[in-house]
Amino acid sequence: MTTEMINARLLSALESAVGAGSLKTGADLPLAALRDWSTERGGTPLALAIPRDTKAASAVIAACHAHGVGVVPQGGMTGLAGGAVPSEGCILLSLAALDRIEEIDPVSGLMVVGAGCILQRIQEAAASVGFFFPLDLGARGSCQIGGNIATNAGGNRVIRYGMMRDLVLGLEVVLADGTVLSMMNRMPKNNAALDMKHLFIGSEGTLGVITRAVLRMHPGVAGANAALVALPGFEAAARLLQHAQKALSGRVSAFELMWNDYYASVLAETALRPPLGEEHPLYALIEMQGADPDADRSSFEAMLEGAFEAGDVIDAAVAQSQRETEAFWALRDGIAELLSRRTPTINFDVSVPLSRIGDCVEDIRSALQDAYPTLPLLFFGHAGDSNIHLVAGSIAGIDPTGHGIETIVYEIVRAYSGSVSAEHGIGLHKKPWLAYTRNGNELALLRQLKDSMDPAGILNPGKVL
Repeated sequence: MTTEMINARLLSALESAVGAGSLKTGADLPLAALRDWSTERGGTPLALAIPRDTKAASAVIAACHAHGVGVVPQGGMTGLAGGAVPSEGCILLSLAALDRIEEIDPVSGLMVVGAGCILQRIQEAAASVGFFFPLDLGARGSCQIGGNIATNAGGNRVIRYGMMRDLVLGLEVVLADGTVLSMMNRMPKNNAALDMKHLFIGSEGTLGVITRAVLRMHPGVAGANAALVALPGFEAAARLLQHAQKALSGRVSAFELMWNDYYASVLAETALRPPLGEEHPLYALIEMQGADPDADRSSFEAMLEGAFEAGDVIDAAVAQSQRETEAFWALRDGIAELLSRRTPTINFDVSVPLSRIGDCVEDIRSALQDAYPTLPLLFFGHAGDSNIHLVAGSIAGIDPTGHGIETIVYEIVRAYSGSVSAEHGIGLHKKPWLAYTRNGNELALLRQLKDSMDPAGILNPGKVL
């Protein structure tokens, strides 16, 4: 049977599964389905299927398995590692229509949702019943919870609430042959053998396709106390974090660092006002959320006073209102505008042990400046959870492929026993560097797991491994 005949039969089966209006081919393929927020472009897909429930998603995957054609699951397409771009000749499987909030159980503190639910909608639904869903990303208005789970998303509040993995109680997943695996656990404690949902959280769609989830909500917050502080260096930042966590009983909800290069650039290239002078080596945005921010204010300010007395804080601006808190966060979120002005750039998302972040940043900065003296660099990140972000560029006319810059950065991260991906995943973009973080035995076990669960290799082919 020719490839054309196989494809024709497959498309007929897919149309039966999802309906003619939910199968896109050729010129009808939307451009938004062909690329994510990374620079990876992938291959040319055969079609885009948009199932409206788990049964239809299962039928799509089963048909692809029977015809030996790859399936690439897609969420909100906000990924930064090329994990959802098309593989050549694949079927794109959009989860966008699985956007239902099925249940909110305030007594149990959980929510049951479809994989296509937008993160911001989940946050708002939790807030409507007095709860809080703590995962928060810049792409909150367009990213989907299935993609957040499949990439084990991190974001701004990992220091207090953990990664996406810590917010998932149960999952429903479609396996490579179309089998529906229901693991819709609703209890924080369920120690009945291996908790298999963890096989799929962070697997980037290579072991199964997430269709539904049971999410853990947290008690609601009424606001936050926040401050932007200037620091003499990273050692002071590490001491400040340790001091704040102790003084505030582990309630620090964000600890974002901005090195001087980032802080000065975001003020120079945006219309944002400077809360503090631009002469300091390092800045931290520290936040403590709570049910009664006014009652917490005295302890928050006492924490800052202690840091001043210890010499770890040089200057500080304390938010007096929600608007001022948002203005502090606008500085941290100004990276989006900087990226639009500096394209093309290479955007790094790495992690190293917290105590070594300062040295690692200086080693990376020194090595890149030696190799590329005119290369602009911006350092910032969720340093409270060991995560460093680096923007290098524009790289035009300096290192057009970016390979030389990546090699320098990832070699140093490896030397510090760090990770080439703190929260963005591997996808296509970081696949060449995975061995810098995972050793040979780990990679062999990952391949064994993939071969066992997807022997035909149809799920997100070519990604991660």
